[in-house]
Amino acid sequence: MRRFTSTILAGAVALSALATVAYAENPKVGGAAMFEDKNIVENAVNSKDHTTLVAAVKAAGLVETLQGKGPFTVFAPTNEAFDALPKGTVEELIKPENKEKLTKI
Repeated sequence: MRRFTSTILAGAVALSALATVAYAENPKVGGAAMFEDKNIVENAVNSKDHTTLVAAVKAAGLVETLQGKGPFTVFAPTNEAFDALPKGTVEELIKPENKEKLTKI
């Protein structure tokens, strides 16, 4: 009985270790890992699905703000979501003369 209990205990420890490793993996967005030790901008730049968002953040002058001390909550639409907007919307918003309007969005 003692050997059986030891085997079960060893199995539980191994399963727990595997769960910890699986949980510790960084989530992926657009095929790019999102790292807890990086800020929103650093993570978004690595995502192929958020190039439009990165362009909008830059055009709005928010890079420095989002690299600062948070916490921040950012609803990060993908390029596909931006593509669903009426044609020309993004191009119009990222023009320098529309910076104030873009920043409000």
